[in-house]
This record gives sequence, C-alpha cells and structure tokens, in this order.
Amino acid sequence: MSALVLVSHALCPYVQRAAIVLAEKGLPFERRGIELTNKPAWFLKISPLGKTPVLLVDRQAIFESAVICEYLEDIALPHLHPANPLQRAQHRAWMEFGSALLSLIGAFYSAGDETTLMARSQEIRARIGQIEAVLGDGPFFAGSAFSIVDAVFGPVFRYFDVFDAIDGFALCSGFPKVQRWRRSLASHPSVAGAVGANYPELLTRFLRARGSSLSRRMAPVITSA
Repeated sequence: MSALVLVSHALCPYVQRAAIVLAEKGLPFERRGIELTNKPAWFLKISPLGKTPVLLVDRQAIFESAVICEYLEDIALPHLHPANPLQRAQHRAWMEFGSALLSLIGAFYSAGDETTLMARSQEIRARIGQIEAVLGDGPFFAGSAFSIVDAVFGPVFRYFDVFDAIDGFALCSGFPKVQRWRRSLASHPSVAGAVGANYPELLTRFLRARGSSLSRRMAPVITSA
C-alpha cells in the first residue's frame, strides 16, 4: 500500500473533504499540518497554487481537493460516486456547487459592512434553497449511500454551526431537508473526525481577527485582570 500524507491546515474545508474520503475508504494516512500565513519552502515546491490540501502518494504530490478525491475514488473501495455515468456527472456538478458555496461563505465572513453581510447571507440562503429542492428523503445526498457530495457539504455545514453561535443567523432555517441532512452529516464518523476538537475555538478566533462586519458582531473576549 502506498504511503499517504495529507498536507493540511486546521481550518481548511477542502482538507476536510479529502480527510473524509480517506476515512470512508479506510485508507491510513499521516496528517501533516502547516500554517498558510507562513508557508514553508517545501510546501510551495509541491503546491503550485500555494493551497491545501496536498496529498503525497509515496512522496509524489497531488494538489486540489477535487482531484485528490477523484484519485482516491479510482484506487480504493467502497465507491463513493454512483455507478451510473449521468448520476456520477451530476454528483460532480454538485461538488462544484459546494465549492462555489464555500467561496460565498468566505465573502460572507469577510464582508466589511452590515449591508454587504446581510446581502451575502441572503445569497447563501438562496443557494441552500436550491439544495433543498433536489434533496430526497436522506439521510445523505443520494439517499442511504454516503457519497463525495456529502464529503463536500459536511465542512460547509460546519461553518454554519459557528455562525449560528455568533449571532443566530440560522442560514438553514426553513429548509427541513437540508437541516436533516446537516444533522446526519454532523453525526457521521468520518465527518465528525475530519477536524480536531478545538475546531470551533480556532474558527471563532480566525473570524474575530478578520476585522469584518461579522467580527464586530462577536462578543468581546473577556480577560481576567
């Protein structure tokens, strides 16, 4: 079996999706963390875009999370894509939708003023409404079978857990199928295990440091005298 190393950042949702797929396929791997604010030279040599994740396969690098997930799908069971070519293509399209939603989430937490913040929150809700329209009875995206689409959206919903705690945005409110899917993913072992126990604390600290409109909504840190 090839030696697998997942080069990671603790908060990166794209790292999480790769870690989830690795766990679903039962592939042992080493997780090697870096700080994206101080990228080591060895990392820049293997990541042309300077992004995480990178999967090292016997020291050979694969970058970009979607490509990593597809590689893992090719080499190991169980299959996480549908067997039907049309359905497989549709799943890949929803993976891209998930990536676009992550970009919108980044615009939400970086918004510099309340008007922009609320506009981005409404855009996110519109995207959630599109997902609601295509979901079935669950518990996962494609019914009873966990798929790579689920691996993509588990990290998306993890952001919402922290946003809800900040100011009760309730971005999934009014979308019962999405809420059910979100709960199913949160309790699924590979999704829950894709981050450390201190993830909410790390994400809260990151958001507070943004100096954004969302940051200003956050409760101040109280330090003892």
